[in-house]
Amino acid sequence: MSSTPPPSIPSPPSVDFPLSPAHTSAAIWDGVTRRAADWLEANGLSARDAVLLLPFAQHLAPARRAWMKLSRWQPRIETTHSLASALGPSALPQADQLTGDAAIDALAARALMRGQSWAEALRKEDPRAYDAAVQRLVEAAHALARAAALRDPARRDDFWEHARQALALQSGVGHLERALLAVALEWAASDPRAPATDALFPLRPSAWLHLQCGGPDPLADALLASAEAAGIPCLRLNADLPLDAAFHGGAPVGRLEQAVCEDFEDLAQCSAASVLDHLRSGRAPVALIAQDRVLLRRVRALLERQGLGIQDETGWTLATTAPAAQLMAMLRAARRDATVDDWLAWLKTPLAASLREKGGSASLSALEAHCRRRGWSAPQAVRADRLPPGSERLWESAREALVPLQSRGAQALEAWIEALKQTLQQLGADERLARQPAGGPQVLETLWLSKTPWPGSGHEAVLRGAQLTASEFVDWVSQTLEAGEYKPPLEGGLQIMITPLARTMLRPFGAIVLPGADAATLGPVPPGPVLIGDTFAREIGLPTVEGKRQALAWQFAQLLRAPALTLLRRGHLGSEPLAASPLLDRLDLALQAVGQGLPHWHDPRIEAAVPAAPVDRAAAQAQGRLPSSLSASAVESLRQCPYQFFARVLLGLREAGELDVQADKRDYGTWLHAVLHQFHTERVEKRDPLLDDDARLQRAAQDQMRELGLAPAEFLPYSASFARFVPAYLDWLAEREADGQRFERGEVDRRVHPWAATEPALAELALLGRIDRIDDGADGAAGQLLIDYKTGSLKGLKDKVAHPLEDTQLTVYALLMGSAPTGLPLPLAGAGGGESQRPGPSTSPLRAQYLALDDARGIAEIEHEHVEETAAVMLDGLRRDLLAIRAGDPLPALGEGVACAYCEMRGLCRRDDWEGAAP
Repeated sequence: MSSTPPPSIPSPPSVDFPLSPAHTSAAIWDGVTRRAADWLEANGLSARDAVLLLPFAQHLAPARRAWMKLSRWQPRIETTHSLASALGPSALPQADQLTGDAAIDALAARALMRGQSWAEALRKEDPRAYDAAVQRLVEAAHALARAAALRDPARRDDFWEHARQALALQSGVGHLERALLAVALEWAASDPRAPATDALFPLRPSAWLHLQCGGPDPLADALLASAEAAGIPCLRLNADLPLDAAFHGGAPVGRLEQAVCEDFEDLAQCSAASVLDHLRSGRAPVALIAQDRVLLRRVRALLERQGLGIQDETGWTLATTAPAAQLMAMLRAARRDATVDDWLAWLKTPLAASLREKGGSASLSALEAHCRRRGWSAPQAVRADRLPPGSERLWESAREALVPLQSRGAQALEAWIEALKQTLQQLGADERLARQPAGGPQVLETLWLSKTPWPGSGHEAVLRGAQLTASEFVDWVSQTLEAGEYKPPLEGGLQIMITPLARTMLRPFGAIVLPGADAATLGPVPPGPVLIGDTFAREIGLPTVEGKRQALAWQFAQLLRAPALTLLRRGHLGSEPLAASPLLDRLDLALQAVGQGLPHWHDPRIEAAVPAAPVDRAAAQAQGRLPSSLSASAVESLRQCPYQFFARVLLGLREAGELDVQADKRDYGTWLHAVLHQFHTERVEKRDPLLDDDARLQRAAQDQMRELGLAPAEFLPYSASFARFVPAYLDWLAEREADGQRFERGEVDRRVHPWAATEPALAELALLGRIDRIDDGADGAAGQLLIDYKTGSLKGLKDKVAHPLEDTQLTVYALLMGSAPTGLPLPLAGAGGGESQRPGPSTSPLRAQYLALDDARGIAEIEHEHVEETAAVMLDGLRRDLLAIRAGDPLPALGEGVACAYCEMRGLCRRDDWEGAAP
């Protein structure tokens, strides 16, 4: 480059490149390089000493190829940032300076605000609001620093001073927002480092040439203004197209088409079909614009089935990659408030492979089964001594592995990173992460696990100085991964390029497909920093909402240079109509101005007639199979829906129980049953005779809470209910004992063979169950009283016993106690279940009742009258049903009533797909 500028030459007017066949996205580079070369030659300027600045790095290759066609000296073709990088490295940030890393700068901002009284008051009063304030401060500081870097270095101090004056004059802004913005401004302004692009301003090439596309470039404009002031010739090449007057030069240069789709899935399929149609027509590569990332994921999934070469320039958030998800699973398991679900999720990842090897192949599935069966939702509730040996080794090894990450106090971020590194190394997980191609090395590098900061840098200062608790460290890791980016490598030849709208400008794509050209997706612009309002942004020269909209229109207009452009959108969003993007409307008006319209897209998809295949009501064939035993719930299934009985009992299908963190009504019922059983057993056995009933009941409550692993905090709502229950229950118990009713036994297991003497075909089939409680009769009445505790609706219980033949549970209780249709005692099972060795029942009348424990009006008894008669009728009906199954009768799905509403077998019988099925 020449060190002495040539004589001052009047700067020519800007050279425009309107829409024409000579200025398509592929051909425009020949025009740009030819006009630039002609201008340099006409003004006697050395081309090899000139610099041509382009908007994006993606423009460098086509521009250099086009210049090579001229067979002339080529200027230095760069972007502002590539040229700055070639001139020298950027200065490292020092302590308390902005690093550009949002997660690191957030920690530095906390230290910066620590001495501010108003900030400390906010932190103590509302920690969440304080965290949001820190994020907004960092966001504003980054925006101000970026804006300052785009200024002429000679005028940067004026920019900061003007910003201070504008902030002082701001009205309508809260005191907190003003204070945060003031801190952000001074933090950014206090950085003494010069941006790398400042090195461009002292350069003295023979000429500066700048291609503008997509709106003004503040840095390039400042650079050219400075150069012109220094007498350096400058040429502005303007490729921007005014959308409203884009076709004043004639008709469109490429193929334009639009499609209005029915819904999300139709839009995704049409987008994929459009891409494939362009490729079949030889228009490659195809640019697929990432305007709606959710939609793009679906479109990409459809295209990947075709085995196409796809490159994604937008990248993925690093947090969405598999290695990041695995690491976060481990960190969530290490938190003090982690659940067993969190632990199981971690133990299933590749990072815990060494632990699974210690436990054995089936150790993890056995551990999960035990936790679900016992309802252990919190790690503290897991009793390792009750686990199988392999699962016990797995659990204990996992607990030991996470100890370094479970520090109770705050420590330096550097110490947390070291603890995480040691944990990964002990598990052999660091090597597993490094070998994972989809982001593993990037995760290790982003979290400072495979690199160290430069000595004396701002990163080192934050890593050493920031004090974080365990939960804050997990939050920092999450934020860092969210800010990171992973771009998957291209496999095979490039056929499809997924890219943002701005990156499609002036690139030689064969076709462009833009899904989501509707008012909700293409039109709204991203908001600026929360603390920087539009008025303040306009005052100091930052991007405003209006400026962003204009830039979006310029970017959209550049799509018209493509050989083919397909615009797709939805016509409805749910039940609401969804209008076209305002940019699409403006394009349509521009076409109408030259006597044309926006053609409709031709759908290349092939329609295939699918014959109707209605699904009839399901019916299973048991082929004479019968279970070896029946419980009350199995009998209820058979009576409600034979198909449900087939799936649950004959096939033994079970839905895995959820490991709910919060205790639910079922947990409360299980706990209350155990509490009452312990309470009554201790009273009968006369343990601690000096303890009154209230204290005994409270002690049983605490004992069973520990036994079942229920945390007091999560059980608090039910503890409050129990406080109301205790006096009500003790009052009811006193009344019944005054009438002569006495607790005899609780949690009684019974097993009988009802048809051993009457039906040889069913002789081996047993009826079994557990009776909550058996009392001796009151008021001197002979016989026993069977009681089933209930914590559900009192009305539901009354409705059940109002139709005795629909009450299965108490009827089965009666059968278990020996009630028979002939009046003879039922044969008891031989060895095995709890009460199987007891003699036959007495001929005294048997009573059965539900005891509602949590009704607002107190303890309520709902008796099943004449339960022995009901038992006789049900036993005969059950015999006929079982014999029919044995004979091979089908087991139909009834699909009626509440039996279907919450049935876990609904998907198996395809209830929702039956022809004419009710919803």
